[in-house]
Amino acid sequence: MTTQTQHSSATADLFTPLTIGSMTLRNRVVMAPLTRNRAGAGNVPTDMNVEYYRQRASAGLIITEATQISPQGVGYPLTPGIHSQEQVTGWKKVVEAVHKKGGKIFLQLWHVGRISHPSLQPNGELPVAPSAIKPAGQAATYEGMQDFVTPRALELNEIPGIINDYQLAARNAREAGFDGIEVHAANGYLLDQFLRDGTNKRSDKYGGSIDNRARLIFEVLDAVIKEWPDYRTGLRLSPGGTFNDMSDSNTRETFGYVVKKLNDYKLAYLHLREPDESDLRHGGEHVHLEYFRKLYHGVLMVNGGYDADKGNTVIKDGKADLVAYGVKFIANPDLPERLQKNAALNTPDPATFYGGDEKGYTDYPTLPAAS
Repeated sequence: MTTQTQHSSATADLFTPLTIGSMTLRNRVVMAPLTRNRAGAGNVPTDMNVEYYRQRASAGLIITEATQISPQGVGYPLTPGIHSQEQVTGWKKVVEAVHKKGGKIFLQLWHVGRISHPSLQPNGELPVAPSAIKPAGQAATYEGMQDFVTPRALELNEIPGIINDYQLAARNAREAGFDGIEVHAANGYLLDQFLRDGTNKRSDKYGGSIDNRARLIFEVLDAVIKEWPDYRTGLRLSPGGTFNDMSDSNTRETFGYVVKKLNDYKLAYLHLREPDESDLRHGGEHVHLEYFRKLYHGVLMVNGGYDADKGNTVIKDGKADLVAYGVKFIANPDLPERLQKNAALNTPDPATFYGGDEKGYTDYPTLPAAS
């Protein structure tokens, strides 16, 4: 079973179905992974989360909020996991609700690496990273914002255990009934920390050259596709992103290597988060989408401030096959319908993005209620 490798035709747009492997998406409007900090006790998804995802099931594909693969992978309060039976059971209810509405949903697998705090770690331990480099900024904790600490560099003999955690999380996602998984290798979290030379100063087989720094990403991919077919597995990257104090001396070469090597797989998609103004202001390198499109032969998903016109254009021009929307999906549970009808969009409330209750989560109106 192989994934689609043809680039979009001039007649395709956001509302043209797309077949990936054995799965057909009803449209190309993807719900991007969105951390909302509303999991329940034990980082278990709740009925409130079920309702939130159910409301957004008209997306061609939902990618869940980033979900920890292990207790060590935790970096924020009240974010869900996929490493306990209770968490699997909680996610099952989410998946069933989305499927009942005819939707498709992938789980995003997450290890935050150094972007954590001892108060969030098992036994108050230090967060782990490729190298003991403290990130600038502060961690969100249950006691409020606290300065990041200097993480502990992972020992070589610990890395197989992390890979195994990804594989077990992928297996748990299968048990929960998901349609697939996305490996989170973006936004300054563990796999991104290994990939970029600003955060990886190792001298063993996981450091130095680009192929060494990229090694962990591919070992994780190899592990998770033992549990899922590759055409039900996606990967997210953020070339040029500076979030979480990230940098790389040669973005084009580093990410070009990874993207080209991904052609060895038949992934569901490659998901690229494009740099925004903040990234560029903080020294991020803007490598244009066309560069990666030429290198990658599979299905390409893009994310980064798209509206309906820009989304339709990027697909029509053959530069991408899928467009992931973030903030617009927070405020508009019926986003595909609104984009298709060119209807007005609800205004998002940033004060309710992270944490809280139903307010700013499940109470945004759909079109009939808004008209």
